[in-house]
Amino acid sequence: MSKVISITLSPLAIISQKIKDYAMLAKLRLSFLVVFSAVIGYLFGVTGFYSITSLFWVALGGLLVTGASNTINQIIEKDIDRLMARTQNRPLPAERMNTLEAILAAGIMGIAGILILTYFFNPISGVLAAVSLLTYAFIYTPLKRVSSVAVFVGAIPGALPPMIGYVCATGRIDFVAILLFSLQFLWQFPHFWAIAWVQFEDYKKAGIMLLPSASGKTRMSALQNVIYCSVLLVVSMLPYFLNMVGPIANIFIAAVGVMFLYLAINHYRKCEDATAKMLMFGSFIYLPVMQLALVFGKF
Repeated sequence: MSKVISITLSPLAIISQKIKDYAMLAKLRLSFLVVFSAVIGYLFGVTGFYSITSLFWVALGGLLVTGASNTINQIIEKDIDRLMARTQNRPLPAERMNTLEAILAAGIMGIAGILILTYFFNPISGVLAAVSLLTYAFIYTPLKRVSSVAVFVGAIPGALPPMIGYVCATGRIDFVAILLFSLQFLWQFPHFWAIAWVQFEDYKKAGIMLLPSASGKTRMSALQNVIYCSVLLVVSMLPYFLNMVGPIANIFIAAVGVMFLYLAINHYRKCEDATAKMLMFGSFIYLPVMQLALVFGKF
């Protein structure tokens, strides 16, 4: 006679798991990188003194909107996530959370984030946040299974956080706002393509093609990284030549840009998973160093 063993979780364990599930749903670690960019944009745009309270509202508004975008992404892709090893344990495919709960969470986060940015700053920042959420969730997400053009589309909401932060500080979209957007826009191509190269087999199972070449992991795909890193290096010099930052900041920006370009060239030469992984990690180093140099370089 077989015995049925039941495991009863303590209330504390249930709460702990629920917190972890919401963190996974909102992709909290990724969201913090997005929020960091929004805060950088705010600090670059603000003049004179600023309050910690303002920084808090920028960060919270950005975090909520990003969390909503990521949640909707997982609602739409819950069946696809079951097919990939790296996403199988997310709360929706693992059935630890039902779709209705996720929809409510996304709605609350999205509306709250947009209202926070609109109320505490200005309507333009709220509109940009709404555009970011809708583009990422309802255009980029379904397009991933159709064409690699999805990377270009996804780079638009991905590049809006520093612009949103800047608009929160200034109330306007000007050349500086567009420049901040452009830097993060260009950065995303080698960043995402490096990830797509490393995760190629996993993405293939789900029918997702993000690499620029139709043949996948080819030298042509790797060449695109070199092109975008080269353009990014040139554009990142503009703040110095336009007297937005000083020479020391420019040295840091140039150095990290050359490092990023070197990693892209190295990947093009070898076309290996190991070099793609180095480029991916290099992208995580490049963005915060470049953005911090921008902020400190303006003083």
